[in-house]
Amino acid sequence: MSITRKVAFFGAVGMSAVLLVAGCGSSTGSGPAAKSASASATGLPIAEDVPSGFKPCTDIPKAVLDSEGLHSTGDATSNADMTRGKVKWRGCGWVVSDGYSIGVTVTNLTLDMVRAKQFPGARESTVAGRTVLITHQSLDPTNKTNCTLNAQMQGGSLEFSVDNPPSNRKTGSRYSCDIAQALAEKVVPLIPAGA
Repeated sequence: MSITRKVAFFGAVGMSAVLLVAGCGSSTGSGPAAKSASASATGLPIAEDVPSGFKPCTDIPKAVLDSEGLHSTGDATSNADMTRGKVKWRGCGWVVSDGYSIGVTVTNLTLDMVRAKQFPGARESTVAGRTVLITHQSLDPTNKTNCTLNAQMQGGSLEFSVDNPPSNRKTGSRYSCDIAQALAEKVVPLIPAGA
């Protein structure tokens, strides 16, 4: 299986999305996104597009990014418009100088699809009234430098993908999932009700 889907965008963080694509199912739901579902590679329904109502590249305020010390790299890898089979991601990536990188994308991957992969140590929580699923999706189960947090949305999720190797001077001592959760707590409340 090719692992180039997100690697060019987020570096090692992209491994998480590639792992998910390799045989995800879907949840059944209601609402416009569920009604426009088609069959995925597994034959299970998946929304035809990413959830609407929140665009990470424009809807995350600069003040939130500044509070984390995040900035765009200014190159093509800062924006994501990716498709792998029927799975789609739309969003942006940011970095902390001498620190972690994070991608925030809306995706038609649902929490049930992520749960179906049964990533060891996966845990659920709630942020701003939305269920979130926090996972390490690395090929190496001892690798804790990458973390993916998916926040529930209609027809998919808002995905936070963190890459924070210990060699990062500013943030290398921080746990990658704590970083994902801290940003999610600032961003998830911005998702409009019903999205």
